[in-house]
Amino acid sequence: MISLVIQAGGQSRRMGEDKALKLFLGRPLIQRVVERLRPIADEVFVTTNNPEKYTFLGLRLVPDLFPGLGTLSGLYTALASASSSIVAVVGCDMPFASAELLVEAARILVQEDVDLVVPRTIEGLEPLHAVYRRDTCLPVVRSAVESNQLKVIDWFPLVRVREQTLEEVTRIDPSGLTFWNLNTLEEFNQAENQSRNLK
Repeated sequence: MISLVIQAGGQSRRMGEDKALKLFLGRPLIQRVVERLRPIADEVFVTTNNPEKYTFLGLRLVPDLFPGLGTLSGLYTALASASSSIVAVVGCDMPFASAELLVEAARILVQEDVDLVVPRTIEGLEPLHAVYRRDTCLPVVRSAVESNQLKVIDWFPLVRVREQTLEEVTRIDPSGLTFWNLNTLEEFNQAENQSRNLK
């Protein structure tokens, strides 16, 4: 059983508007992400401090339990609000988010008995396309938030982390598009063109 949590807490400063709601190929970007990933999960909800904007999704909308503390607070809220012991957390701005990659991460989490499975790319770790073991990660993340250690990966050394290697990721996603998060209008346009080319 997997809980899927879409994080929609960013400020979208570079975009100048809420990128989660910006139309991507005719529908809100966050809707595309939900539709891509919904089939793998038994529970789906969104963490957001603006729930009134996302009622159209028909999903549970959960405000941050520690408002104003950024991405780590959103992660804590995701873990604390999930009913499943395995929690997949994904950013709302990733139009090519990979259900297959998350399913494989969940399999690794269980099979290798680790607390967190996070992909590594040439740009670093991707904690907003990762799978967490709720019971072990939740208290550690809470402690980090309460200690004002708000960098998302600072607490990783305190749990059993399994990185999905670049080779493992590439085997499932040879296109390399999974972790493309959109921050500017130019990136939106590029991603839309890329999506059309994939059809």
